[in-house]
Amino acid sequence: MKVLFQTRTNLYDAPGGDMIQLLKTKEFLEKLGVEVDISLELEPDLTPYDLVHLFNLMEPQDIYLQLQNARKQHKKIALSTIYGLYTEFERKARGGLFQKVANVLSPYQIGYIKTLIKQYSENRFHKGVYKMLFKGYYGLMKEIVDNTAVFFPNSVSEMNRVAKEFSLKNYTFYNIPNAIDKKIFVDEAIQTAPNQFAAYQDCILCAARIEGRKSTLNLVKAVKGTNYKLVLVGKESQNQREYVKQVHAAAGDNVFFLGAISHEALRDLYKVAKVHALVSWMETPGLSSLEAAAMGCNIVVTKKGDTQDYFGDYAFYCEPDDVSSIKSALDKAFETPVNPALQQKVLNQYIWEKTADETLKGYLSLLNS
Repeated sequence: MKVLFQTRTNLYDAPGGDMIQLLKTKEFLEKLGVEVDISLELEPDLTPYDLVHLFNLMEPQDIYLQLQNARKQHKKIALSTIYGLYTEFERKARGGLFQKVANVLSPYQIGYIKTLIKQYSENRFHKGVYKMLFKGYYGLMKEIVDNTAVFFPNSVSEMNRVAKEFSLKNYTFYNIPNAIDKKIFVDEAIQTAPNQFAAYQDCILCAARIEGRKSTLNLVKAVKGTNYKLVLVGKESQNQREYVKQVHAAAGDNVFFLGAISHEALRDLYKVAKVHALVSWMETPGLSSLEAAAMGCNIVVTKKGDTQDYFGDYAFYCEPDDVSSIKSALDKAFETPVNPALQQKVLNQYIWEKTADETLKGYLSLLNS
């Protein structure tokens, strides 16, 4: 079987969770004997391929053209939806003029404006963007899902959201959860050398971009005046520089900024951390939360998105806009012994081997239909 992966054209320039999902899915499908290529082109020749697998419905201006190209060349289409609107964040916490505007627009009008601004700032105007000008953000999404043969959501709740938003009937989907790489976070986790992050023993860790959508500022405020050590790992948003300044200004001596680090170094941080906190406005469910759970951390998350599908009663939940709620969840997570059942759940259900197995089942059903 030969499959072509396609997604947003700036995948490597603006790496995110969708890039990790795409690359890891490729790596583990190839271990099952599937030949996988990646193309960010909008209209490549598809002659060698059995099917096209699109990623990320939230970037419809790119994958719309890739879908149209696949239809012209009579290829069946699978879609990893990676779908979640940030409407609540835009309306409640974005700040500035855009927050005021967002409160009088529909969720898809917000997405329309944000996408146009982003495409303009990145100089990525192309035929798909012009299509969006006429069809709208929702219109492009609707046409994509209506022409998808099989869906690969990261959870059942995500699929339910897509089906409801786009009025889907009689659709086929395979639940393809986000996952961890056992080789990095389990097999290589045992080491005898001193841990380079020993100074942060029993810290609260947050491995995420520093930005408003992650509610980093409220997390920093929640540990102010406490004995907790909060370690922040991840890039600082270049589009929210004022917000990043506020995070640094609010941080006390017990907050440590480590910037972006390698996955191998992050593994060592998970080993010394007691709690991992990702208090976002939307997660499906957040790869770092899964990784931290696999390494034996207690997990603090919000219920925004699909976190409950993954963590159930094992996580400690809070509200992203409520500092006292975040502080309460941190306290409970810090005081509660780690439940090994969460670690086992992640290692049994949320690994790339399982993701590849389910994806291949979806491909086979698609090609045999």
